[in-house]
Amino acid sequence: MLETTQNLGKIESVHGIAPAYMQRAAVIAIVSFIFFLAMLVGFYIRQNIGYFLLSTAFLIVYIFMMFGLVTQRRNVLKIYEDGFSYKNFFSRWDELDSIELRVESRLISLDKINCEVRKINGEKVALTESVQDADKIIERIAEEIDKRSEGTVSEDDEDDYEETG
Repeated sequence: MLETTQNLGKIESVHGIAPAYMQRAAVIAIVSFIFFLAMLVGFYIRQNIGYFLLSTAFLIVYIFMMFGLVTQRRNVLKIYEDGFSYKNFFSRWDELDSIELRVESRLISLDKINCEVRKINGEKVALTESVQDADKIIERIAEEIDKRSEGTVSEDDEDDYEETG
């Protein structure tokens, strides 16, 4: 992994999980822990097995949410001068083939952004709005793909122009 990132050049920016997603997870974790404690108190006072089962359920929700928070914090997108990396996906700008953007509208909140980036060899990665500044990242990747596609066309045209001109 280290040698792959060295080939990508110097880091330009680092994008972690979006604050809204982090906040939602933290609120769910806190509320489930409070309900866990409340149900334990209810079990202690009433001695009813239902309270114990509810407290166990809230504890399970809390554990899964904490596990999710830890794993999401490791999902960092890094933009380098010669490419980018996200999770286990590494790519130089010249290895990218296409980018497909899908926007789904929602009734309550903003539009949901789903983006799929493909390399020339067929490898692909999905970027979602859970990455901080996802729209800016998608624009940057699209610009780099456009630069590469313009560069390959112009090199062929220059050779033809030199032969005829």
